[in-house]
Amino acid sequence: MRTSKYAQLESELESYIPVMSKASDAVISQKISKYPILVVHQDLIEIGIELVNKNETTGNWFVRISSLEEFVTKKLIEEIKVDSFRTIYKDQKKYLCLFVLSELGAQFIFMPRKE
Repeated sequence: MRTSKYAQLESELESYIPVMSKASDAVISQKISKYPILVVHQDLIEIGIELVNKNETTGNWFVRISSLEEFVTKKLIEEIKVDSFRTIYKDQKKYLCLFVLSELGAQFIFMPRKE
C-alpha cells in the first residue's frame, strides 16, 4: 500500500521537481544550511518559505523550503536526534529531502531528482 501511495505522490510532485531542486540548491549554495528540507502539504502551515501555492497552480500541494535548523528551532526534530537525522540524509545532488504531511501522517521521504 505504501508503495502505491509513494508512487502516486511522486507522480503528483513531478511537476514541482524543478522549483524544489532550485530552492534546495539555493539553500546550500547560499550557505543557509547543508540540510534543506522541502515541506509538502495540503493544509496551510507556518514553516519555511512558500515556493508553491496549490491555490495558484494546477497541483494539489503546497511546497515550502525549510532546513534542519528551522526544524530543530520549531522542535519538529529534537536536538538529540540531529546527528541521527544527518546520517540518514541522502546526497543532495541525487535526492530531495521532503517532509510530507498527508493523510498518511507526517514523514520524511527522499525523492530522487530528475535530470
